[in-house]
Amino acid sequence: MSDTPLVGIIIGSTSDMGVMEDCSKQLEEFGVPFELIVASAHRNPDKVHEWASSAAGRGIKVIIAAAGKAAHLGGVVAAFTPLPVITVPMKTSDLGGLDSLLSMVQMPRGVPVACVAINGAKNAAILATQMLGTSMPEWRECIVAMKREMTEA
Repeated sequence: MSDTPLVGIIIGSTSDMGVMEDCSKQLEEFGVPFELIVASAHRNPDKVHEWASSAAGRGIKVIIAAAGKAAHLGGVVAAFTPLPVITVPMKTSDLGGLDSLLSMVQMPRGVPVACVAINGAKNAAILATQMLGTSMPEWRECIVAMKREMTEA
């Protein structure tokens, strides 16, 4: 296994870091190499564009994007990359994350994103690993082992 990141995680704000620790911890538990950056679709659009459009060329296979409130980050990233994008809607104080969830699942035709539950960071990591497992047996085995452990618990 290589140390080249296979999963790219992008979060809209450092305030999302607490929730997204579940994502990074799960990827670390699986041994999946990843990179994480903070860049807002609204405050840092050039940084988001550069990172997303260069991700595939850097070896990234799956992107996880987490944002709250005006949660356009996942859709913006999906517009700039051919890679699958998994979105994590963040729970917000205003509408409890429902605003984030709806903005992520209501993407326009041709710009799909996968969406996990509000604050579903761990599931985003599991789904990313499952996606890797479609063509990389070592990651499929991580998921098989996890599911086996779940049934034995």
